[in-house]
Amino acid sequence: MHIDARKMDNGSPVEGDICIVGAGAAGISMALEWMNTSYKIILLEGGGFEYDERVQELYAGKTTGQHYYPLQSSRLHYFGGTMGHWAGFCSTFDSIDFKKRDWIPHSGWPIKREDLDPFYPRAHKNIDLGPYEYSVKYWQKKDASMVPLPLDENVVWSKMWQFSPPTRFGEKYKDTIVKARNIHLYTYANVVNIKANENVSAIEQVTVKNYAGKEHTVKAKYFVIACCAIQNARLLLASNQQAAKGLGNDNDLVGRYFMEHIEIKSAELWFDKPNPMNLYSLSFGVTKARAELAISEKKQTEFKILNGTVSFTPLPIARNTKPIIEVWSDKDPRKNLSNLFQSFQKGEQTATSDPKMNNAFELFTRIEQAPNPSSRVTLDTEKDSLGMPRVILHWELTPLERRSIRKIYELLGQQVGLAAMGRVRLMDYLRDEKDFSWPSFTGGGWHHMGTTRMSDDPKQGVVDANCKVHGIDNLYMAGSSCYVTATAVNPTLTLIALTIRLSDHIKSLIGKNIV
Repeated sequence: MHIDARKMDNGSPVEGDICIVGAGAAGISMALEWMNTSYKIILLEGGGFEYDERVQELYAGKTTGQHYYPLQSSRLHYFGGTMGHWAGFCSTFDSIDFKKRDWIPHSGWPIKREDLDPFYPRAHKNIDLGPYEYSVKYWQKKDASMVPLPLDENVVWSKMWQFSPPTRFGEKYKDTIVKARNIHLYTYANVVNIKANENVSAIEQVTVKNYAGKEHTVKAKYFVIACCAIQNARLLLASNQQAAKGLGNDNDLVGRYFMEHIEIKSAELWFDKPNPMNLYSLSFGVTKARAELAISEKKQTEFKILNGTVSFTPLPIARNTKPIIEVWSDKDPRKNLSNLFQSFQKGEQTATSDPKMNNAFELFTRIEQAPNPSSRVTLDTEKDSLGMPRVILHWELTPLERRSIRKIYELLGQQVGLAAMGRVRLMDYLRDEKDFSWPSFTGGGWHHMGTTRMSDDPKQGVVDANCKVHGIDNLYMAGSSCYVTATAVNPTLTLIALTIRLSDHIKSLIGKNIV
C-alpha cells in the first residue's frame, strides 16, 4: 500500500507494529523480510519515487577537515535511496575486520564474521548476485583465463568481488512494496523528531513533515532507523527535547567515528612481459566477478597496518582520467554522475598508444579509515526547510592510513620482484615515509560508516550487538552506521546482511505469529 503524506489530512495519526524510517538498501531490505506476515509494517520515505530537488536539498550540509564531496550529492533522497547510483561492487568482510587489533584504537566488533555468514547468501538475493562463492578457484573453474598473479599468498592474496547488475531498489522493489498487503509505504514523510516515554527507555512515536506543510505522527512497537550513516546520527542528535545531547547519546558517541574508505591512486605496476590480467579486469555492467590484491592477515598484524586492497587500471587510461574528487563537485548528484561517466569515457578515448605502456597499470587503493572519534557528524545552527538542524561533517584522517598505504606497496613491490614479473613504482606523495599530508586527489567511496557504532559497552558504542540503541528498548539502527571498523570492501552487501540479521532478531522478540 502506498500513501502520499502530502495528501493526508494534517495531523493524521499512523500506527503499526514496526516503523522503518528510510527506504534505501537497509530500509527496503528490512521491509521485504516482513512481507506476508501478520504484522503491519510502516515504511517511511522522505522523498517520492523520483528525484525531487526540494527533497534532495534537505541533505545539504557543511564539511570540514579532509576535503570531501558535497553532502547534498553524496546520497539520494527518494525511494530506493542511493542504490539509484550504486556501482554494484560487492565482497565479504574478512575475519580480521571484526577482531580487536591492538595497533588500531577503537577496533573490535561484538560479533564475528561467522555471525554474518548465514545472512550473506540471503543478501545476495536482494541485489541479484551470483552464487555465494568468493574463492578464486571457483571462478577460475568457470573461466580458465582468470589466472591469479604468482605471488606468495601468505603475503599478498587475490580477494574476489562480485558485481550486482547493479540492482536499482527503487525500480525493482517499488511494485513489490506497494502491492504488499501488510506494508504501508508513506512517501514525503520526513522524520524530524523521535519521541520517547517519560524516562526515555522506549520510543512512543516519531513526527514526520513535508514541504506541503503537513505534519503527522507515527506510533509503533518497534522503530528501525535506516536513513544512512550521516542521517541516522543527525536524527538521533536532533531528537533532543527529552535528552539534551540527543537520543542514545549519553556518552557523546552519536556521530563520532565517521569512517570512509580512502580511495586514491598510489603506484604503477610495470610488467616485463604482457599479462592479460583477466582475473583483475573490470568492464562495467559486464563483469560478474574479479579480484583485487589484498594483504594477508599475518602481514597486517606483523606490520601493524590497516586492511586495504589494490585494483588495476591500464596506465594509458588512468593517466587520462580525472580524480573522482575533482569530478564529483556539484551539489546535484545527476550532474556529477554524468560528469563521472564522461571522465571515464574521455580517459578511454584519449588513452595514448605508447607501446611502452602496454604492460603497465595504475594501482588504485581502497583502504579502511581507522576509527577516529574526532572524525564526526555534528549539528549546525542552520536549519533546513522542515526545521531540522543541518549537519556538519568533519572528516579527519590519521598517519596510520598513510603509513598503511605505503607498506601495502612495499610488500607488493617485494613480491613482484621476487616473482620476476616487473617492478612497482610509488607515486611521489608516498616516497617520503615521514610525510603524512594528503594530495589533492585524495577521495572517498561515498561509503559512510560508523556514526552509531556497535559495542556491548554503552561507553564505547551507541548500539549493542543486535543494533539496539543502548538504554532504549525498542529503537534500532540499521545499516553501515553500526559498523565498528570500515574494512577494505564496499559496505552495501554487508549492511544488507546485517539488516536481515536484525530483522530475524526482531522476529524472535515480537512473537511467532508469522503466516
